[in-house]
Amino acid sequence: MKKFVMAAVAGTLAGVIATTQIAGPLLAQEGDKQGSVYEQLDLFGDIFERIRAQYVEEVDEAELIEAAINGMLTSLDPHSSYLSPQDAADMRVQTRGEFGGLGIEVTQEEGFVKVVSPIDDTPADNAGIEAGDFITHVDGESVLGLTLDEAVEMMRGPVGSEIIITVVREGTDEPFDVSIIRDTITLTAVRTRTEGSTIVLRVTTFNDQTFPNLEEGLAEAVEELGGMDNVEGIVLDLRNNPGGLLTQAIKVSDAFLEAGEIVSTRGRDPQDGERYNASPGDLAEGKPMVVLINGGSASASEIVAGALQDHRRAIVVGTKSFGKGSVQTVMPLRGDGAMRLTTARYYTPSGRSIQALGVSPDIVVQQPPARPEEETEDEDTPRPLRSEADLRGALDNDSLSEDEQRQIEEERAAAEEAAQLREEDFQLSYAIDLLHGLSAMSAAAE
Repeated sequence: MKKFVMAAVAGTLAGVIATTQIAGPLLAQEGDKQGSVYEQLDLFGDIFERIRAQYVEEVDEAELIEAAINGMLTSLDPHSSYLSPQDAADMRVQTRGEFGGLGIEVTQEEGFVKVVSPIDDTPADNAGIEAGDFITHVDGESVLGLTLDEAVEMMRGPVGSEIIITVVREGTDEPFDVSIIRDTITLTAVRTRTEGSTIVLRVTTFNDQTFPNLEEGLAEAVEELGGMDNVEGIVLDLRNNPGGLLTQAIKVSDAFLEAGEIVSTRGRDPQDGERYNASPGDLAEGKPMVVLINGGSASASEIVAGALQDHRRAIVVGTKSFGKGSVQTVMPLRGDGAMRLTTARYYTPSGRSIQALGVSPDIVVQQPPARPEEETEDEDTPRPLRSEADLRGALDNDSLSEDEQRQIEEERAAAEEAAQLREEDFQLSYAIDLLHGLSAMSAAAE
């Protein structure tokens, strides 16, 4: 018995000694790391004091510290940044749906400002700015070497004032200047219209008004068509939608899903992960859907497209999306400023991250470039052929009733409208044709 007790005690002592031998170096390393951090902070203080005392011109100390904080954050990724009190106030206004500016969502790439997407019916959109454009100069001054916030600050100005930006566009040989008049940007989160028996929901941003606008617009369109039984399908147009609030992306996805995961987020600590699931109820009552995306569809737009695609609730049509798969948290700071910090990545229901990859459409459909207005019709274009009805003295078709003739005329008018839409917006026209085909197949199966 004594041997057993001694052995147990010896084992305990050996364990204590072994633990001490391992923990000792670890504690020393942790202490060295903290000491190194404090040394670096002391170095920062020394540099700050030297700049304040010896720089060729007197500096604004508050601006100097803000620049240092922002530099620390922007070194992490393109979406983390410091928001001054004014920037923080502007961001809160923007999420409510109205702000002043050009009407473009931008990021930074290779030192230049890159347009994620222009916002519908804004000065930038009306001036022809496109997703993927690079802005190299603002009023003749280069933005190379500036932080994104600094470049954005250059583009701000009084409503009604002119700004000239220099744009580099893929497929265009030379940079070109674009003149834009700054204006108050009032965001209409969702625009609803009908094309025949199809409802088109154009979602331009994800702000506080997005889901209420979508719900109201969809209900009005269904009533206009005489009920959901008369609806052929729904197009959810997310092209050039730069994203916005995660909560709104979840609500829009949930609007068309009966059950299942919508999106999950995973942070640095696995315990901080979140999963968001759909609740019962589909505003579209199971009607077929097409989601339109392109290279300007980012962030919240990609969450919605990815969720509906993974659940096979919608067919995704267009071109690959932007590929922003991270979540930013805005944290208030003392002095009314804020910090936008990337805190998580998000994943679609199937567990895929779209970071830097984007959402790939089920059917790739390119949007043909718009033809210049001054472009005239080619002389070689064949003239429309005359039909039997155009001939003088042609016999009337007396085998059709008035109702049948009216139906044929209505169908012909609808076909002409579809042809016109193909000229104006080929991707949307493709989506509507696709829904028409799905509806026809469903009717035949019944």
